[in-house]
Amino acid sequence: MYIHLGNEISVKKKNIVGIFDIENTTISKNTGHLLENATKEGRVVNVSYEMPKSFVVCLDKDFTETVYISQMSCATLLKRSKRMPE
Repeated sequence: MYIHLGNEISVKKKNIVGIFDIENTTISKNTGHLLENATKEGRVVNVSYEMPKSFVVCLDKDFTETVYISQMSCATLLKRSKRMPE
């Protein structure tokens, strides 16, 4: 199944590694490095131009990591993921 992240962007639920609150996690040095490296390598997808509230890390079949930055809160995305069957 797919989880809608906003603005017509959806990802497969099984590809999601984690859903993170952008405000609380970006203060960590490790998370900052993750986002910085993903941006440099062109692996960040801004789902919306509104104020970001969360980011979702996904792995594709070839283990390519993509970071989706979303205007939706973690709570909303987690609720959506729980409603979807595997």
